[in-house]
Amino acid sequence: MGEGTMIITLILTIVFGYLLGSLSFSYIIAKKIKKVDIRQHGSGNAGATNTLRVLGIGPAIAVLALDVLKGIIAVLIAALIAPENSAGVFPALTGLAAILGHNWPIYYGFRGGKGVATTIGVLATLVFFPALWAGIIAILSIVFTKYVSLGSLLFAILTPMFVFVLNAYYDYPSMYLYLSSIIALLSIWRHRTNISRLLTGTESKIGKKSTIESKE
Repeated sequence: MGEGTMIITLILTIVFGYLLGSLSFSYIIAKKIKKVDIRQHGSGNAGATNTLRVLGIGPAIAVLALDVLKGIIAVLIAALIAPENSAGVFPALTGLAAILGHNWPIYYGFRGGKGVATTIGVLATLVFFPALWAGIIAILSIVFTKYVSLGSLLFAILTPMFVFVLNAYYDYPSMYLYLSSIIALLSIWRHRTNISRLLTGTESKIGKKSTIESKE
């Protein structure tokens, strides 16, 4: 594959990742079940946690699974297309594009979620063991504190740390460390209001119900 062709292919793959990531399953499922815009209820976030608050556990599980799947598919297709000498650039940038699509979806006025589930799909596919260890710690934090936002932040922040520590064993492309670090910074920024509420003790805990008319 020539350099020009590779650049064009990379751009098209990134666009594909963004368009795939822009599919907001919380919005789609809420519209299907309740005929409402999920972004107008509960926390106002288009993601699995708010779907749990507003619609219940079944729809929330469906949203979580589908959002994770977006990240997995974006990375796998990019990896299949990528030339051998691309050093992980194709799957890394396409995975990032899927997360950006979830956060700022072109189909829904660029108002999306915080990208947690799609991030899980992307990182678990690219760097499985670092994501696994970070995920275990994140899940334990949610179990003991009931704060989903804290678990989401821990997952995003710890994954690049584990990539760095475990790189001697798995020899990941350096692009994966850069990507996971960028995702961590993006997650911190997207969760900035959650961080503020965590520090003041006003963050909502998992299991807190929201009526279809209310908004936090």
